Amino acid sequence: MAVAKRPIIHPVDKYLRTERLPHVWCPGCGIGITLHAFMRAVKELEDEGRIDSSKILFVSGIGCTGRAAGYVNFDGAHTPHGRAIPYAMGAKLARPDLIPVVFSGDGDLVGIGGNHFIHAARRNMDVLVILVNNMIYALTGGQVAPTTPKGTYTTTTPFGNPDRPINAVKIAAAAGANYIARWAVTHPELLKNSIKKALPMEGFRLIEVVSICPEIFGRHIGFRAPIELYRRLQKVVKIRGKISPFEATYDWEKEIILGEFQVRNEPGYTRVLMEAFKHG
Repeated sequence: MAVAKRPIIHPVDKYLRTERLPHVWCPGCGIGITLHAFMRAVKELEDEGRIDSSKILFVSGIGCTGRAAGYVNFDGAHTPHGRAIPYAMGAKLARPDLIPVVFSGDGDLVGIGGNHFIHAARRNMDVLVILVNNMIYALTGGQVAPTTPKGTYTTTTPFGNPDRPINAVKIAAAAGANYIARWAVTHPELLKNSIKKALPMEGFRLIEVVSICPEIFGRHIGFRAPIELYRRLQKVVKIRGKISPFEATYDWEKEIILGEFQVRNEPGYTRVLMEAFKHG
């Protein structure tokens, strides 16, 4: 028997597959905050007549963040681990009218999919990447991730993480991305505004969202409740205006700098490729 949809009771319900709710995310998880900011940005842009949400292609990889693809009411795909970006790239080249959005986690995008991340930015590929960074491989049991702070205990670093964490903002800048920003789930309105600005742009756009994972990351480092970890994140994030992406510090013990670091209007890869074909 078909499951009846519940009536629309929230302004962004039209962008959700409400029949699949409730979701699987843990209490206090920041993924829902990030997804809500994205849907609010889409709604505002559509209400202003600036985008057509039926053209959005919502692509995710594997992990807690990857589950978002199953809840949104957009065409999309839940791809193999680390392969969300190339899937979105292929779809955009086949259908240039699409608006690809990659919504996935740090392990998926800059760990297993790190090579794709670099080369998509290098090509200035027409895709918006929303990187939800909870600093851990959460869904698979709490293994160390490329973004895990140095010295942090995880299931695979019982004596503390010996590695320096990756800074996705600096990598995207070095590769040549059009738009680069970093926000946190502590600042949902600024995150929404950033998504709203980046979504209609062309080229590679990165918005990193520093998130919290109370159940895995938080418990492993001694936080017993989601609000405790949230307050810890509030203390470490600092907004800095008009600085280079190479100055955007990512240090859990000292300072994680938030802000909009790079805005360019270089031609996106789709336009460059079409021009090449035209003159080829």
